[in-house]
Amino acid sequence: MTDIFIGRNDHASVDLQAQYGNRHGMIAGATGTGKSVSLMVLAEGFSRLGVPCFLADAKGDLAGLAMPAAAAGDKLKARLDKLGLAQWQPQANPVVFWDIYGKLGHPVRATISEMGPTLLARVMELNDTQEGVLEIIFKVADDQGWLLLDLPDLRALLGFAAENTKDISGHYGLISAQSIAAIQRSLLKLEQDGAEQFFGEPALELADLMRQDMSGRGVINVLAADKLILKPRLYSTFLLWLLSELFEQLPEVGDLERPKMVFFFDEAHLLFDDAPQALLQRVEQVVRLIRSKGVGVYFCSQNPDDVPGNILGQLGNRVQHALRAFTPRDQKAVKAAAETFASNASLDVGKAITQLGVGEALASTLRDGGIPSPVEQILVTSPTSRIGAITDAERATVRQRSPVGGKYDTPINRESAAEILAQRASEKASDAQSAIKKAPANIQQDSGWSGVLRDALLGNGRRQGMIEAMAKSASRTVGTRIGQQIVRGVLGSIFGGKR
Repeated sequence: MTDIFIGRNDHASVDLQAQYGNRHGMIAGATGTGKSVSLMVLAEGFSRLGVPCFLADAKGDLAGLAMPAAAAGDKLKARLDKLGLAQWQPQANPVVFWDIYGKLGHPVRATISEMGPTLLARVMELNDTQEGVLEIIFKVADDQGWLLLDLPDLRALLGFAAENTKDISGHYGLISAQSIAAIQRSLLKLEQDGAEQFFGEPALELADLMRQDMSGRGVINVLAADKLILKPRLYSTFLLWLLSELFEQLPEVGDLERPKMVFFFDEAHLLFDDAPQALLQRVEQVVRLIRSKGVGVYFCSQNPDDVPGNILGQLGNRVQHALRAFTPRDQKAVKAAAETFASNASLDVGKAITQLGVGEALASTLRDGGIPSPVEQILVTSPTSRIGAITDAERATVRQRSPVGGKYDTPINRESAAEILAQRASEKASDAQSAIKKAPANIQQDSGWSGVLRDALLGNGRRQGMIEAMAKSASRTVGTRIGQQIVRGVLGSIFGGKR
């Protein structure tokens, strides 16, 4: 079988051909019209073809993919009879649960370096100037060979930059203390949103999302997003990072008999709301080109116009549930949705969209030659798995059977920027304290020193001396090569040492 059955009416059925599964798609419709069921039908269909899927479970009802549906009751039997599915049997799917917060699934982690300054600037809501400063800071870390793995690493590097703005500005470009302070405040906000659990190691390996079970079915990766969805920036940036990683790591394969992987982006508008133009261009580029990597992307949202037109034009497979034309925006969305379907002379699409019942949809998929089929009003088939949430005990059972739990459930903290900078600061503080202890004896031996100069260097009961001030400064900063040379030179001349 190379087709995914979506639904049928009295005279036609609508199937998604596997070879066009990487041509992307859209599932749209008002709340409560059946979008989640259509998403489950497609995910199950791809899984049966051996295609791994990734989807975000914003409401908790997609977790039912891991459990078989209940035995068919009278209402479901009538629906199955109408669809001609005499062989329908309840069946669970191979599912792996993931959760950025590590509570409802295996932890999902990425390193700061993997995220990069551009996406990190978006999730931190930085302006262009602050993003430029962040790029310079990343460059400093690269040149010094300091690993950026988690938020403490980035925090330590920002502190280093704040105390060495003049030196860094001279080498890499102007940075200001004000911009660094703004980034630090945004970092604190990001930490309070729970991102500290996302950044770190072991980082997610894409190969673990592209698995098949022992029977050859594609694993469905379900990301628990009920809390994540409340942090739109973190949610959208994570999904975009994941898609970008696939785009950068997978080889070009052209058109295959079936996709290598399929993504379902629920609440798709969160990817595009308030997104800067540069980011929209990046999303459009990835969606346009990732098809040749064998990856299909399916957006799920209430209105088709939640997705920018340039991206919407790339979505060849469409399942449109009912829209309600109560407001001018709704009426515009209905008109836009109707105009994007391949016409069917026997169907008034604009009128049908507002009159669809729950579980009904307008559907059009790509056929031979990549040509969209005429839109049909269909009754969407029922998934073989449970429609709805699962219990905590059921989720725990699925997690225990997971092939990747032992790899990701325990965090790793290896030496990186935070530890290196802390060690350097500790060494400088120790050297400065040693210098203070030796200084009085050396200075007292020099009969040319006056009491005034001693007080200036060593201090007295009323004020701090120069050496003590320099020592405290050294203990606060990790320094740079230039900074180290200055400190060595000054202390060497005072104590009579060699430079």
